[in-house]
Amino acid sequence: MIQPVLRFAPSPNGYLHLGHALSALECQRWADALGGRMLLRIEDTDISRARPHYVEAIFDDLAWLGLSWEEPVRVQSEHLEAYEKALRLLYDQGLAYPAPASRTQIAHALDGLKTEGIAWHIDPDGSPHYPFGDRDRGERPDMMPDDVPIRLDMAAALKKLGISKVSEKRLDTPTSAPVTTMTDPSLWGDILLRGRDRPATYHLAVVVDDADQGVTHVVRGLDLGPSTSVQRLLQELLGLPAPIYHHHRLVLGEDGRKLSKSEGAKSLRSLRRTGIARDALIARLMATPPSP
Repeated sequence: MIQPVLRFAPSPNGYLHLGHALSALECQRWADALGGRMLLRIEDTDISRARPHYVEAIFDDLAWLGLSWEEPVRVQSEHLEAYEKALRLLYDQGLAYPAPASRTQIAHALDGLKTEGIAWHIDPDGSPHYPFGDRDRGERPDMMPDDVPIRLDMAAALKKLGISKVSEKRLDTPTSAPVTTMTDPSLWGDILLRGRDRPATYHLAVVVDDADQGVTHVVRGLDLGPSTSVQRLLQELLGLPAPIYHHHRLVLGEDGRKLSKSEGAKSLRSLRRTGIARDALIARLMATPPSP
């Protein structure tokens, strides 16, 4: 029997907050319950925001929580060739295309559609789909400048697989039986695979990383549940194994919304400076009521 492998994969673009702490603790709880291994991965492909001191802070905060992980820690920026290989594979199958339009051009196109009274598609996160229909592939990704964004041709990808939905295996508890659900990745439109300042976006990098590290169970927040369909699609297209997924409750702020670095959620680091006891904090986190 294959030993389960789980991972906690934070991005070093800010200090960890209580939502991250809960996710790390849940990963460890599941690893212990399944008799599995716990890995740590640093997802630093967002070059414009990743900082070395945040990496050190991640290690320090997790150690303070009493968590441990296997060495070496996988750092995404050290594996860019793996993402480039996956990108070339999708491109050579006619499933990806350069999308060089700037944010300003995209916003202008969307304004034009709104003016014409055309309701444009919105993804589950509330972002509009790419508004341009040009799918000219041109040169291979490795022949283009690194800052040319590349998108997945969603319609071509689904047509190649001959499907409209993908299957996902999910678990409610470590001891329950997996439940298979069918979800629709087309709701996300032509997702980015490479951005102007990201050699690989989250969707592409995470499926490559999970496969390379032999991850069997992905434990993460409910907010990432909808995007699993896109990652399952990429796994099918790239011939990668599919983990079993569990999406845990979120830690919500006073406004009822999930905590966010970008919106100034209080960091775990700052809470530690108040002298809060670790065991008390962990007990409080693990007793957090389920989010709505």
